[in-house]
Amino acid sequence: MAKQFDVAVIGAGAAGMMCAAVAAQQGKRVVLIDHAAKLAEKIRISGGGRCNFTNINATPQNFLSENPHFCKSALSRYTPQDFLALVKKYRIGYHEKHKGQQFCNESAEQIIDMLKDECAAGGVHWCMPCKIDNVAQQADGGFVLQTDSGDIETASIVIATGGLSIPKIGATDFAYRIAKQFDLMMVEPRPALVPLTFDPASWAPFAELSGIALEVDVETGSLKGRKATGARFREDLLFTHRGLSGPAILQISSYWLPSTPIVINLLPEVDVAQTLIEGKGTLKKQLGNIVAQWLPQRLADCLLAVNGLAPDARIADMPDAQLRKLGQAINAWSIVPNGSEGYRKAEVTRGGIDTRELSQQTMMANKVPGLYFIGESVDVTGWLGGYNFQWAWASGVAAGIALQ
Repeated sequence: MAKQFDVAVIGAGAAGMMCAAVAAQQGKRVVLIDHAAKLAEKIRISGGGRCNFTNINATPQNFLSENPHFCKSALSRYTPQDFLALVKKYRIGYHEKHKGQQFCNESAEQIIDMLKDECAAGGVHWCMPCKIDNVAQQADGGFVLQTDSGDIETASIVIATGGLSIPKIGATDFAYRIAKQFDLMMVEPRPALVPLTFDPASWAPFAELSGIALEVDVETGSLKGRKATGARFREDLLFTHRGLSGPAILQISSYWLPSTPIVINLLPEVDVAQTLIEGKGTLKKQLGNIVAQWLPQRLADCLLAVNGLAPDARIADMPDAQLRKLGQAINAWSIVPNGSEGYRKAEVTRGGIDTRELSQQTMMANKVPGLYFIGESVDVTGWLGGYNFQWAWASGVAAGIALQ
């Protein structure tokens, strides 16, 4: 005999557990299914093990989507303050680390335990590890899940299986396969919040800078006009052997499009060309020593070498054009990545289920009553810094409340 439930939530991560808890506490018979043996690994490893569980500054402007208005409803109905109230209810100590980012004082395990307790409060039935072989819709509109633990009949299904990021902890394309099965449109998935890489030959002069970190401005795309498509961030940048990483690059990677440049201001507080040209009569030091006052020595040496400038040159003897060239290289370093480190290193997946297929109030597929998609499986991608968890909570609650 098939086991029968009102709701089957597939994917026991942040969005899935939140949705299951909300639906179950409303009196629904809920089964929470996951193919992994270990629960909520993505929560466990986030924030260096302390889980950057939300950002108090989260607004719809902090999310990318083909339809940027879609996320407004869920985010307005379940806010960072709502999640903080839940954290406080469980007496979990937390702190703000940077730009509104909220972290556990102790361990991400506290967030996992909190969500498990919330599920227990509603009597959620757990089924994991459990592999789903087939999903079929019945004539009455319900669904049958064929699993390696037996058949499950359910009135509604919530897909909370995430995207393709970090396959080593169990990421799959399950959500996308279900979307295809039910003929739902997709926005092409791609890695986001991911380090960027460069052609090895062109990157060779910079590879030796691996380990250097500094605060920069980084931008890409068009920032002008009513339909601006780009973005600009001020965050820390990290040089690696293969390219660039650090929060600045992770942020801009979500907006970067292949074959287009990113532009980096390595010294946001100084107009290099203007300072050098105006200082010709007063700055007596050699060029290399002046630049090394502003930037790490190895980076200063590298930039001068790449631009064919001698570190022992006296700026008083240099043409303004050369100083402007150096200023451009420091304040507007334009480079074209050849790709990224891919899903292996991506924190999230951009794209996913096209939001035009879903109700922004309930997260249910418009043409498949009873089928819901939440969290990272949907074409809503947050900035770095707790925003994607806030979308998980908000979309999970929206679906959980709608499952009446």
